[in-house]
Amino acid sequence: MFDYMFSDRYTLGVVLGTLFGIIARFYMLQTDYRQYPTYPHGRIIHVSLGIIAAGLGAVAVPALFEEDYTAITFLALAAQQFRDVRNMERETLTNLDEMELVPRGAVYIEGIAMVFEGRNYLVILSAFLASLFTILLSPYAGIVGGVLSLFVARYFKSGKSVSEIADIEIAPVKADDFNIYVGDIYIMNVGLKESQDIIAQQGIGLIFTPKNRNSRVSLANLGQRQAILHDMSTIFGAYRDSSEPSLLPLAKLDMKDGRLGVLLLVCEVNPEKAVEAARSVPLLESAVRMPSEASANQTSREATKS
Repeated sequence: MFDYMFSDRYTLGVVLGTLFGIIARFYMLQTDYRQYPTYPHGRIIHVSLGIIAAGLGAVAVPALFEEDYTAITFLALAAQQFRDVRNMERETLTNLDEMELVPRGAVYIEGIAMVFEGRNYLVILSAFLASLFTILLSPYAGIVGGVLSLFVARYFKSGKSVSEIADIEIAPVKADDFNIYVGDIYIMNVGLKESQDIIAQQGIGLIFTPKNRNSRVSLANLGQRQAILHDMSTIFGAYRDSSEPSLLPLAKLDMKDGRLGVLLLVCEVNPEKAVEAARSVPLLESAVRMPSEASANQTSREATKS
């Protein structure tokens, strides 16, 4: 009788673990304004991979209890498959980027690919915890463990945004002869009067002021700048066509204080909404820098205090 109950507990563990792993994948799967993953086929691919990840995480617990350690090698195989998913996402987005009027850029693409790989590992974690708590304690404990794992997935679901490293304000777009400025930051030289008129009508100027030394370096990253331009152009529409270099949105630094001037050429000209949207632009992990933590800067700080 005891053996039957213990075997049945394994089954419950696998079922609950797989269920919570699938729930976690659906919870983290979101098609937003960027329309990626695409609907429905892109979502089908990621849901299918999530089901596989959930099954692997749930089955790993009974395998450990039965001392079938060779079964754990499947987790290593899964990790390799999910790395291949990351490569697939990178290649797909890179190919699609060639058709964008305002490209995402390599750093943004790498960040998206990294997120999709990481979320599969979170699915494995959710399934593993739900299965472990069910087998060790009870199905009710498994449900509690699964719910807790969803909170963990929620914490890692969304990263930081640009608003955490910079203050954003509206700035006038001005033309001085052939030079275009956002506030007092030089952006580019435009020789055609027609292009200057379009910039005056459809342009939105924003200035990003870094909050500290680390933020200044992160904001200067070319990949982060391109992510800002792409997201803003996606939300408000890019007012340009192919082969129009004078109508390309740009972001340029003020070398003196690290402020970033952003010139947007959009279909919907609404500066107030643009500021709100800019605050929600994701802060790319690959763009984050911490120069204040360098040993040389730590030494100079201690010397200043003494």
